[in-house]
Amino acid sequence: MAKDVKCEVNSCKYWANENRCNASSISIVSHHGGNQARKSEETDCQTFESKI
Repeated sequence: MAKDVKCEVNSCKYWANENRCNASSISIVSHHGGNQARKSEETDCQTFESKI
């Protein structure tokens, strides 16, 4: 598992200094449903929660 997860979305409540994600787990899904994606643009981070 990755030790260092980067995130540039500083409006997320899990965003930390130096663009680090401090969520205890991360969920990423495909726009198309199921488990297939060919490009990062076809995925979404469902872990995101707005801190605003």
